[in-house]
Amino acid sequence: MLPAALPKIPLLARPPGAALALLCLLGMVTLWTVLCALSHTAPDLDGMEELVWAASLELGYTKHPPLPSWFMHLATELLGRPVWLPFLMGQLFSALGLWFVWKLGREITTPHRALIAMLLVSVTAYFSLRGTIYNHNTAQLWSITASIWLYHRALRGGRMRDWALLGAVGGLAMLTKYSALIQFAAFFLYALRCGALRRPDVWRGIAVATAAFLIVLSPHLWWLDQHDFEPLRYADASLAAGGRAAALKDLLDFTLDQAGRLAPMALALAAWTLWRKRRGDRAPGHAANDEQFAGAAAAPRYWFDLAAEDRRFLLWVGLAPFFSTVLISVVLGSRLEASWGSTFFVLFGFYGLGWLRGPETVQLRRVLILTIALHVVMAVGYAAARGPIAQMTGHASRSTYPGPALAAQALRHWQDHQPGRPLRVVVSNTWLGGNIAVHISPDTRVWIDASDEQSPWFAPGAALRCGALLAYSEQGRAAPAPAVQALYDAAPWKGVDEVPWSGPKGKVIDLHWAVLPATSDCLKAD
Repeated sequence: MLPAALPKIPLLARPPGAALALLCLLGMVTLWTVLCALSHTAPDLDGMEELVWAASLELGYTKHPPLPSWFMHLATELLGRPVWLPFLMGQLFSALGLWFVWKLGREITTPHRALIAMLLVSVTAYFSLRGTIYNHNTAQLWSITASIWLYHRALRGGRMRDWALLGAVGGLAMLTKYSALIQFAAFFLYALRCGALRRPDVWRGIAVATAAFLIVLSPHLWWLDQHDFEPLRYADASLAAGGRAAALKDLLDFTLDQAGRLAPMALALAAWTLWRKRRGDRAPGHAANDEQFAGAAAAPRYWFDLAAEDRRFLLWVGLAPFFSTVLISVVLGSRLEASWGSTFFVLFGFYGLGWLRGPETVQLRRVLILTIALHVVMAVGYAAARGPIAQMTGHASRSTYPGPALAAQALRHWQDHQPGRPLRVVVSNTWLGGNIAVHISPDTRVWIDASDEQSPWFAPGAALRCGALLAYSEQGRAAPAPAVQALYDAAPWKGVDEVPWSGPKGKVIDLHWAVLPATSDCLKAD
């Protein structure tokens, strides 16, 4: 008897390879970046912060470790500082994180199911909508998923190269955000559960990984010692909840937010269920092969085709970060923010395999169609809400912040009082100062809140040497710090402009500006 003909579905008749996975990721990056670029006049707050911090390569910053700002610095060197750059960077790191999900999937299941898992998790908010926000959470997606993949390889294969890479990538994850420790704790719990710590080769691997980790992290550890551990003190202050009741409310809000951010994946699985209920396992190219699917309804779900040890790995490594964070919050009464869960759900696409069954090519085709549709709907809806709808309703959103208009006003005042001299310094907070600086020139930097500690790209005491433009706004999310207010009060030239925000129905930004003249040292140097 001749074997049954294989299903003939374009692109999916044979096991999908890296080319198809990369094509999906490229489409995701392009879709979200282009729509955000067209709809936004300013990036989100975290994206603007990274644009400002990218002014120099530092071993650390007052709030966070340095790696995301290093990546942004390299990007600005290549592309300048357009407002769409943070959207592109966020999506690139989301896509890179998904790539390592795909790589892990290829290790533990078939290529079809690996791509299904990647596609399912891609529609969760942390890889899609919030994947446009370039901050330390999004920038950490790739190093966390790469660490998980390398940890799986190291435990299964025992190669010292994988352990060394795990340590190095783990160091990069810590250079991104200290919350990587939560994932490392999950690795330890799994090693305890599976008995790996009884193997001498694992201890040798841990030693190699630890050495690589410390080599990568050591310059930042030196910086922390030199700067009184500022980012750690910031992190500690961020955890303060203001009482047990407030902590429990934060915990409830945190949990509900995570459910909402996972909802698109649940929607994709619900739509797949309805589709399969109505059409069975037939698809274009299968009309002559119905006999292949006679027993499909009783076929096991994909999850149960995974090796038992791989299922245990996915559950312990994938669920421990969320549950351990919740447990710590309950015990210590610490505060939680929804965005802190960005890397907790990177393996949830594999849990979706517990819902799916039937011919792989048919189900991959359906999941591909559903996830593409969800990405398009979410991206178009987000762009419309943050752009034209916000403009029409007058909603004062950061996405419609009039950065170009504010920069034009500030530059006009600077040129009136310092003609012929380039504007190199803006004294303001990160948000307003960044919105002005990025539209002035690639060489314009922000002296954040008139603080040398927050602005290490200036030599101490040198920020005002050749003059500066000072700006703040009581109505434009840029109230002045005391040091900024003092400079404003002493400035020889100052005033207040009104700049519309979010169309004719929106409120007006009160742009308080002042021009600080160049010092005699700068004039002599000229």
